[in-house]
Amino acid sequence: MTHDHDLVLRPTAAQTSAALNPPAGRNGGDLVVETLAGLGATTVFGLPGQHALGMFDALRRSSLQYVGLRVENNAGFAADAYGRITGEAAPLLLSTGPGALTSLAALQEAASASSPVLAVSSQVPTAGLGGGRHGYLHELPDQQASFRGVVKSVHTVRSQSQIPSAIAAAWESALTVPHGPVWVEIPQDVLLAETSLPVVTAMDATPEDVVPRPELTAVAADLLSRAERPAIIAGGGVVRADAAGKLRLLAERLNAPVVTTFGGKGAFPWEHPLSLQSWLEDRHTTDFLEDADVLLVVGSGLGELSSNYHTFKPRGRVIQIEADLGKLESNHPALGIHADARLALSALLETVADRADGTAPERVAAVLARVGERIAAQELTLEQDVLAAVRRALPAGSPSFWDMTILAYWAWSAFDPRGTNTMHSAQGAGGLGYGFPAALGAATADPTRPVLAVSGDGGALYSIAELATARQYDLNVTWLIVDDGGYGILREYMTDAFGQSTATELSRPDYVALAESFGVPGVRTTPATLEADLAKALATPGPSVVLLPAVLRMFAPTHLS
Repeated sequence: MTHDHDLVLRPTAAQTSAALNPPAGRNGGDLVVETLAGLGATTVFGLPGQHALGMFDALRRSSLQYVGLRVENNAGFAADAYGRITGEAAPLLLSTGPGALTSLAALQEAASASSPVLAVSSQVPTAGLGGGRHGYLHELPDQQASFRGVVKSVHTVRSQSQIPSAIAAAWESALTVPHGPVWVEIPQDVLLAETSLPVVTAMDATPEDVVPRPELTAVAADLLSRAERPAIIAGGGVVRADAAGKLRLLAERLNAPVVTTFGGKGAFPWEHPLSLQSWLEDRHTTDFLEDADVLLVVGSGLGELSSNYHTFKPRGRVIQIEADLGKLESNHPALGIHADARLALSALLETVADRADGTAPERVAAVLARVGERIAAQELTLEQDVLAAVRRALPAGSPSFWDMTILAYWAWSAFDPRGTNTMHSAQGAGGLGYGFPAALGAATADPTRPVLAVSGDGGALYSIAELATARQYDLNVTWLIVDDGGYGILREYMTDAFGQSTATELSRPDYVALAESFGVPGVRTTPATLEADLAKALATPGPSVVLLPAVLRMFAPTHLS
């Protein structure tokens, strides 16, 4: 009798010959790139450094496409976006110490947004591991400690034979829901030493599904079927799980209104009769959700932004489907279902009963009308016109990446993404400088359609160096920079809180001339000409910059009153 665990895959004669006679001139870096290719990677991002040169030397002997950015943090943002767009683990190659540490803010954003980034960094030589003060260049007492609180998992390699398994384990970790960044570090001498190990071929690192418990989905289906006023909050977990279609089927079967979080933009059609859109920073929406007798929260932890700054206090029964165990019931008591959104919604669709309710579209329309009246009373025509011009200029299906800037804060609530997985921002961790380098990563992932990046002038200064990257790789990204002379939202916050602002005003360059110095076309526009100028730039292959000098204001918050 043969048991499954007794089966051994025997190599072919050709595989045996190749294994016994590996190509000469390979080093530990070759094991890294061979493993990445064997796992299915096609593109890597990064920036070389002295300790990491073994990896970068190996790239020229591989089939991997390399996209090099000018700042490690920006390389991390690009990898983050590549992971969001493709759903694949995005390799990020970095050097020791300063290079590694410079990526931390990007890895925090990837962790907050559940983006699968696989960071592979060099380390000091093996003799320097363990916290001794040997005085190596870039030496840290414990480099991985700097990342342990940010990434999903940390993997340290000490010999060449450990490289394939460590990278495969990290790959599986990055792609196990919830997705997230992982960290692998390999000493310089391990990367540089010649290797006699055979070429790494196909690797197996298949992540396990996070399946809902059937007794929990049965209770949830019963609660939803008997609800009088059900409602749904859809978060980024729906987008990442590619579950928007199943969410729509469930909402229509239940006649349940749906609001999407800012990270969940596109999880539900914007113009659907049951769509409350994304007006979460509005008391009218908060009141509506609090009134639901059964509230289904899918793929969201109901954090600060998704809960209208923790003013949301549900009165009905809450059902929370969440792949990140740490977020389950972290803010509100609920029937907590630890599961991938797609699998949990599929289970609900198998048993939930159809629910007739002809009033749901009317109630949704009434809420949106009240939201519209509140915004209209604040005389914010310029801001609404600018956002509408951007929407008209951007082709449907083209992705957009938004920095932390006032126009992005408007877009979180008011921008129709026109598609699933098309609108992304840095609202997970909230760091500046995300928009442009992330757009470069998205353009690398899909060069067939234009990509829009949106930044304020403050955030743009974090990313100017990447104009060289955009030009070098001829990436199809249009960068809209809204220049208000400083950190506009901080100016508002400080003025409201203290009566005046401090440290918010910026001396800045002529962005059009600066773009052109990189060989990137630039144009200065106005609110009246924005749509035409932006549409032209998006329709022209390659990178471009559109500068809009304008002081925009935020709509008044509702969580303070």
